[in-house]
Amino acid sequence: MKRLHGTLACGRITRRALLWVFLCAVQTAWAAESRRPNVIVIFTDDHGWADLGKQDVRKDIRTPHLDLLAEGGVRATNGYVTAPQCVPSRAGLLTGRYQNRFGLESNGEKLDGFDAQQTIAHRLRKAGYATGMTGKWHLGPPSQITRHGFDDVYCTQGGPRNTWANFDLEGGTVPGQVVKNDLYHLDANSAAACAFIRRHRDKPFFFYLAYRAPHTPLDAPPKYTSRFPGPMPERRRQALAMISAVDDGVGQVMKTLRECGLEDKTLIFFLGDNGAPLKIHKTDSPLHGDPGGWDGSLNDPMNGEKGMLSEGGIRVPWLVYWKGRIPGGQTYSHPVISLDIAASAAALAGLADRADLDGVDLLPYLTGQKSDPPHERLFWRWIAQSAVREGQWKLLVGGKRQYLFDLQSDPQEKHNLLERHPQIAQRLRARLEAWAGELQPPGLATKPMAPVWEAYYDFYLEGKPAPAAGGTAPAPGPLQGWVARNSSAEVKDGALHVCQGEGSQQRPFLARANLHVTGPARAEVAILCSAGGQAGFAWRLEGQKDFPPGQVVSVKVPGSPQWQSLSAELPAKGRIIHLRVLLPQGECKLRRVALTSTKDQSAERWSFSKP
Repeated sequence: MKRLHGTLACGRITRRALLWVFLCAVQTAWAAESRRPNVIVIFTDDHGWADLGKQDVRKDIRTPHLDLLAEGGVRATNGYVTAPQCVPSRAGLLTGRYQNRFGLESNGEKLDGFDAQQTIAHRLRKAGYATGMTGKWHLGPPSQITRHGFDDVYCTQGGPRNTWANFDLEGGTVPGQVVKNDLYHLDANSAAACAFIRRHRDKPFFFYLAYRAPHTPLDAPPKYTSRFPGPMPERRRQALAMISAVDDGVGQVMKTLRECGLEDKTLIFFLGDNGAPLKIHKTDSPLHGDPGGWDGSLNDPMNGEKGMLSEGGIRVPWLVYWKGRIPGGQTYSHPVISLDIAASAAALAGLADRADLDGVDLLPYLTGQKSDPPHERLFWRWIAQSAVREGQWKLLVGGKRQYLFDLQSDPQEKHNLLERHPQIAQRLRARLEAWAGELQPPGLATKPMAPVWEAYYDFYLEGKPAPAAGGTAPAPGPLQGWVARNSSAEVKDGALHVCQGEGSQQRPFLARANLHVTGPARAEVAILCSAGGQAGFAWRLEGQKDFPPGQVVSVKVPGSPQWQSLSAELPAKGRIIHLRVLLPQGECKLRRVALTSTKDQSAERWSFSKP
């Protein structure tokens, strides 16, 4: 009987223990299910809009892991940052506020205003999140990053052999200090991100992964450059290689999340900090002799570059991914901005104090709960430039210049509609001035337009000839003032060879400004184009700020291995000051171009043949 009683007693204890284990398991599962999501922000540097495989602009780019994020989540085709330059763009992202509100207008300015702000890391740390970062900081000394809400830091801003860190790549804690490692700096960033994930797998976390790529100095090792053989500008090869290193890192981060069972518990944002610096000419200068030159990245088909509030300066690759929560395969066309990341993260963390944030919680829009645009309008100010976007309309102010673009039909900002829609421009100007009045300091500009930006506006938005590299005068040489757009051009073998850019889907054309030919006029060209196709001529008159859509005449070019003479009558009513020769897709050769007035015989002629 004693043995039976003992057995029953043990049975009761076993049943109670099993019940306790079951309840603990249920509680653990419930806690895991109700755990607040992790947030990872991946920020690239001087990364042009074209350089993401899923944008389908360039054929030479290789970003398979990022493309998978786009396929499994959202690719925002109108994704913006708050400035066309590193420091202010980063300050806007991390605070979720227009950086102009606290006086951080551009690189090189005092950081007092930023130092007084709450960052995403501050906010989420209050909500119980582990916080960390790696890569480029650029907002003060690396040793001060922990004051901005980041507990774990692996900052490679000083270079791979001069990194400030308080945790190591095995996930261990170390005293905050300068450390050394032999990894390529982008690989070190990826390793640090994975170490952080494993280190904090059991609690919600926020991680800021700020790759310094493809920003100069261009320093990709053979491991990555060897992936891009063949003839191309070396700066382009380096950009492709550095972006490929970033893509590898994204693949490693995703693998680590899966191994830790965290992929469906992690919201990921990927975006660039501003457009690529092209320096107009995209000169393939020596890698170590021009550290501030073209970084090899491209903004096609967006107009302009880093340092401009045109689309090429502020519209960037922009992805959002959250497995199981955000439906995949989305192409989202409503405008979004880097400010929205802080607002989205704060909402997910259950923080009620979000009134000071300028962004919008994007999750209801990306999950389909809301179908209206997240923003009524977006604003920008950068030194002498300011802009506002409201729906399809964008007003851009640069010094004394003003432009109105319909970005729905003209995302390349080629047609200034200011005179056609003055009331829209006036309304947007009033909105912009009201917003700018809230800034520190107030106003549409903080300084006058510098000569370099005047030259950039002339080239990108006025269609004038490119200035000589390092100067402001039209570039001399065999092109005789002609500028190749969406293509490359060189004079050889007695002809002007025009070749459409590799991977470009935009129509190639030649442009020549500073003309004085009275319309109507006849345009003529001697051309050889084996493939044939559609050509044409477009013109701009004195007093017109852009090429009106109706001022174009098309000409069919029969495919032929022989030279042909084409001509067209241009019914221009006024003085022609700017001509475009629209060319068929592919490669063409031109021997001569002529524009002759049929009214007073004024003429402009160009010959590329040998004397």
